[in-house]
Amino acid sequence: MPSPLIKPITILAFDYGTRRIGVAVGNTETRVSQALKTMAAQNADGLFREIEHLLKEWQPDQIIVGLPTHPDGTKHEMTAKAKRFGNQLHGRFHLPIIWVDERYTSAVLEGNPQMHDNLDAHSAALILEQYFAENTKAPELKNER
Repeated sequence: MPSPLIKPITILAFDYGTRRIGVAVGNTETRVSQALKTMAAQNADGLFREIEHLLKEWQPDQIIVGLPTHPDGTKHEMTAKAKRFGNQLHGRFHLPIIWVDERYTSAVLEGNPQMHDNLDAHSAALILEQYFAENTKAPELKNER
């Protein structure tokens, strides 16, 4: 008896920053991430309106938020801010949030001049690729708030 088909899960990934937020998209079938855009809204309302448009366009099943920490894994000021952002996404849009360690993503890309214009979106793509690499089996929908 053939195994049932598993519906690919679409995922939006965010690399949160206080000035800019990078966004990427991918799915569990191709396990490839694509940098979408870097957002720099003037205020929270504008930012969440822009995110709402992305959610309507891509219709993700879950959201990944990069969780910044010090190189030794301890939390710092941006850890709490990224957590708050992810919790706001969950509260507003009711999608599962997955946290991914992002401590080296920006450092990996900073030396690449081709990535400079959209560095934050490419960082979000790396966060998503890291998630795919760490979850070798097809991930299930889950909420790890």
